[in-house]
Amino acid sequence: MTISIREEQPSDIQSIHEVTVAAFLEAQHTDHTEQFIVKALRESCALSISLVADEAGNVVGHVALSPVSISDGTDGWYGLGPISVHPNNQNKGIGSKLMNAAIQELKNIKAKGCVLLGDPNYYHRFGFRPREGLVLLDVPEEYFQALVFQEDLPQGIVTYHESFSAKS
Repeated sequence: MTISIREEQPSDIQSIHEVTVAAFLEAQHTDHTEQFIVKALRESCALSISLVADEAGNVVGHVALSPVSISDGTDGWYGLGPISVHPNNQNKGIGSKLMNAAIQELKNIKAKGCVLLGDPNYYHRFGFRPREGLVLLDVPEEYFQALVFQEDLPQGIVTYHESFSAKS
């Protein structure tokens, strides 16, 4: 299995949709709108970084990054997600490859930091941690995590792009 991580191409859009649906089909703690979020981010030009995991010309994984707002006015921060790996390809290191590539892309664009909502047991290995003073409302603090690249940690409420409300 040779997996390459590359930027999304227009011809990947349907495959990204299918991988995202499949990846979250049996997932807990989801309202199964992840594919709509990716589509809305793309259509609103808020999909800052969109990477696919490609195996022999087939998309088997995807990660999206988009800007977030922080109530203290800090800019240069991004939200990671959704991240998807097709169930037939999970537990093979593809998610880790996508995460590492996404983090490197954020560093390349001189992002100040990145937040995500997810399992701390998984994302801890990439340096993500709950950070005191950086809050996503209505979410248990241990699941909202941040990775700081430069400058001090902002203090405030984080708001994801309005596309995260997409339902269709």
